[in-house]
Amino acid sequence: MTDDKDVLRDVWFGRIPTCFTLCQDEITEREAEPYYLLLPRVSYLTLVTDKVKKHFQKVMRQEDISEIWFEYEGTPLKWHYPIGLLFDLLASSSALPWNITVHFKSFPEKDLLHCPSKDVIEAHFMSCVKEADALKHKSQVINEMQKKDHKQLWMGLQNDLTSFGPSIGNSWNILQRKMDFVTSLLEYTRQQLNGLSFRSFFVLWLQMDNCIH
Repeated sequence: MTDDKDVLRDVWFGRIPTCFTLCQDEITEREAEPYYLLLPRVSYLTLVTDKVKKHFQKVMRQEDISEIWFEYEGTPLKWHYPIGLLFDLLASSSALPWNITVHFKSFPEKDLLHCPSKDVIEAHFMSCVKEADALKHKSQVINEMQKKDHKQLWMGLQNDLTSFGPSIGNSWNILQRKMDFVTSLLEYTRQQLNGLSFRSFFVLWLQMDNCIH
């Protein structure tokens, strides 16, 4: 039987081969080459695509650049869903690499939320963590984690997961507890998507945040 540590490590460090292509409607000064990236499944698009943004901005005029957004086969990709969840919902039966189209104009206001900074992503992520923990573990995991643990978890996502994750040594028990929780968070989110709108989720997160603090 596969060791739990190996399974958790595979989940945490799981990557999706992805090809980013600039939308043909975008105005460029020269041809834009595709950009390839291994996307971490448990992170968010707007958190790990700085290199993609810089790559395509090199061939565009500054006045033609606005907020970046992504779509797959005509469907705008919601940045507040984990990357692995987006892939499983929309492209799990497709051949790799995952082909994502990049846009810098015509932001779909009705379909996507704006993401002005990484602070917004952090606030969203921690709200997800608190809600999932409250409903699945009665807030036991969050209450046992210190503030530095919260920050370590966030920094792990922000730093492409390399500064935090399953490892060998005395710290494994703590890491395993956190990883089990993150896995539960992703599964819980997946199960709830069909029955609850994001607006309803957001209201619940705000309520949970007020209660916990």
